[in-house]
Amino acid sequence: MEMGFFPKKAAAGAVVACLSAGPVLAGDSLAHRGDLSAAERAKVARVLQEPADFERAEAFEFMQGGAGTSKRRPDRDAFSRSNSNIGFEEEQTFKLGNGLFKKLWTSSPSSTQASDGLGPLFNARSCQGCHPKDGRGRPPLAGEEAVSLFLRLSVPPQTEAQRRALAAGDMLAVPEPTYGGQLQSFAVSGLAAEGRFDIGFEEIEVPLNGEAAVVLKKPVYNVRDLGYGAFAAGTMISPRVAPPMIGLGLLQAIHPGDIEMLADPEDRDGDGISGKISQVRDPATGTSAIGRFGWKASTPTVRAQTAAAFSGDIGISTPERPDNSGDCTEAQQECRGRPHGEQARLGVSEAPDPVMDLVTFYSENLAVPMRRNADDAEVLEGKQVFYEAGCPACHQPKFVTSRNAANPAHRYQLIWPYSDLLLHDMGEDLADHRPVGSANGREWRTPPLWGIGLTETVNNHTRFLHDGRARNLLEAVLWHGGEARAARDRVAALSPDDRRSLVRFLESL
Repeated sequence: MEMGFFPKKAAAGAVVACLSAGPVLAGDSLAHRGDLSAAERAKVARVLQEPADFERAEAFEFMQGGAGTSKRRPDRDAFSRSNSNIGFEEEQTFKLGNGLFKKLWTSSPSSTQASDGLGPLFNARSCQGCHPKDGRGRPPLAGEEAVSLFLRLSVPPQTEAQRRALAAGDMLAVPEPTYGGQLQSFAVSGLAAEGRFDIGFEEIEVPLNGEAAVVLKKPVYNVRDLGYGAFAAGTMISPRVAPPMIGLGLLQAIHPGDIEMLADPEDRDGDGISGKISQVRDPATGTSAIGRFGWKASTPTVRAQTAAAFSGDIGISTPERPDNSGDCTEAQQECRGRPHGEQARLGVSEAPDPVMDLVTFYSENLAVPMRRNADDAEVLEGKQVFYEAGCPACHQPKFVTSRNAANPAHRYQLIWPYSDLLLHDMGEDLADHRPVGSANGREWRTPPLWGIGLTETVNNHTRFLHDGRARNLLEAVLWHGGEARAARDRVAALSPDDRRSLVRFLESL
């Protein structure tokens, strides 16, 4: 059953307050929303207005994942609960998907034929290995091997065919010819892993108004113990931590026109923010689509992201990525010659359609936790600072999802992801100098902020940004450059009390 955009049991007064929040936007600003009637477009336009004041929480602000928001008390499982508005049978599907998400894959041949096919090269043995408790990865501690942080690899195009493929979107980056698109730190028994890496640091001091400067630590990566010879000349390396899994189905349900309306690649309005859409090829249809997932917005759907992770991270083939050798390249013939786990009686690939269906459904229906303290006075002060600093220019607070979303539970939901899903130039300090599809080496997708304040509760750390370099939320803000430099400078110039209020607001998300 389709759920409405307001929570089922909302009081009539709350609905009136929400609809009275501001005037209708000039003209029909949502004319692109063919899924909505004219009356619904006017209603949505009012709801999406910026708050009229910061004296109180906005209507439904606590329900940041719409009607599917998890209302359970936050604990270590806060990111692992199903959307509250899915049905009984879907809950069973969710639980089966959860089992597969946690499943430890084994190398072939194995007596557990439904679980073999690991690798031969891999970064983790399960989806949960990269996304612990469905949450955020982190850099390795001293003496640890990296699991939830890995290195992407690519080289500049070497041939005219590669240049044409990149221009047409048939490939997003050219893999390193020996090591492929990702450095795998583990391998099945008897096979050499691709390599390891160490992390050093350079210090960057950022002065703050009214208190001591913050010393940021910029990571520097040193790859060692390469198992298959030296990297090709010009190899580009980009570290990535695994992002949290919550709310992915809702992000997928945002109407493409709403994302297009926020894009301003030429900065025609002169505000210094020039977000652009990542255009990628949808493997399911072969057509161009908006990239929404991954640090560079390089995949268009949850299913495509799932297939990419199975292949690159675990070495498991899927119908979308049928190579049973995973990321093993033609230069790694011993790797490609290893046994695989495809079983003809179970279907094509090591993770056939039934497995992909379940894991995708699970990934699409992990609930966003309810906001905490959204009406607290200091949190509201921090929200006002967030707006006045200009953060919503990229961290778009709210959307109303499409009525045409594939899953009824995701349709016509008021959600609060705090992301525009666009690519933005984040400056030299955050640059990886590695283009991927539409994204150049300085651009990153705006990461959603919902749930960010529960990172320590769920994952026992507070490491943020694409490589986990930020040790807390304030550092994450202070790393912002490029288009976000003006907002970063405003935060640095705040009084200490206002900065603390801003952090309190972020912690409430």
